[in-house]
This record gives sequence, structure tokens and C-alpha cells, in this order.
Amino acid sequence: MTLHGSCMCGATAFTSPSEPILTALCHCVDCQKWTGSAFTSNVVVPRDTFKVTKGTPKFFDIADNGEASLRNKVDIEFFVKDRVSYLAAVDVAKQEPRFG
Repeated sequence: MTLHGSCMCGATAFTSPSEPILTALCHCVDCQKWTGSAFTSNVVVPRDTFKVTKGTPKFFDIADNGEASLRNKVDIEFFVKDRVSYLAAVDVAKQEPRFG
């Protein structure tokens, strides 16, 4: 089985021809914040079979103080036509009505 995946906008894609070593749901606070959900769904494959087929992955870390530290600046976010007052826009991010 070959696994294929991408980020939501399609700028980065990957493939792995091997069976997953592990599939798991993570309920840690970092993963909840990252997804806005109760968990993340994860698939672990052997590192030597994982190939990035498009784009360059970007990373973020959770610092010791608990804050997200972006290694690469967020420059586009999902467009929100009628943003609720408690949901702030990402600073300096372009408001794109669609990706692609």
C-alpha cells in the first residue's frame, strides 16, 4: 500500500510506499491546539521510505514557556468573510479567499 498526503493547500505533498509502523490518535494539549479538535490522527512510517514529492515542509515548535514558535512565518490564512470578534486574524497574513 502506498500512502499519499499533502497539506491542506496542496503546496507540500508526500508519499510512502510502506505499511505504517503505527497509527495513533494523540490527545495531548499541543495536538488539540494545533488541530482545534480533541485529537490528531497520526500515521508513522519508516523514515527512509518517506519522500516529500512537492514543496518544502515548514515546522513549528512549542517552546519551554508553552508558546508556539514558528520557524517559518505564516503568510496566508483561511479567508474569513464574517470574522467573529473573538477570532483574531493572523498578524501580517494575507487574507486569501481561496487557495491555489
